[in-house]
Amino acid sequence: MKIERFDHLVITTADLAACVDFYTRVLGMEHRENGGRHALFFGSQKINIHAGKAQFLPAAKNPEFGSADFCLIVNGPVEAVKAEIEAQNWPVELGPVLRTGARGPIRSVYVRDPDGNLVELAEYVESGK
Repeated sequence: MKIERFDHLVITTADLAACVDFYTRVLGMEHRENGGRHALFFGSQKINIHAGKAQFLPAAKNPEFGSADFCLIVNGPVEAVKAEIEAQNWPVELGPVLRTGARGPIRSVYVRDPDGNLVELAEYVESGK
């Protein structure tokens, strides 16, 4: 077996409206609802939203609000991303700081969504990554 890539991940929220507002207004994702299932789309990926613990089965064994920690690669400098987030009156927790991504060095800005999930927004330092 050879794993190729992520298709989606799932976050669990205590407040669907606040969650959708953050990811659409602050991060610019597209929200879609289909048959009571909610998802956030960006690029060729998506984040599924469970509005409550184990809303759909099967689910993670111990879903918790605010337990996710993930990194999203942005197109453009993280300084501009930080300015956009602050323009939406959303707090930036940390950054820009240097970190290591899957393909090498990255510069990152960290924010928390309404449930407390840690969202890292990063750009690769080297071009072409």
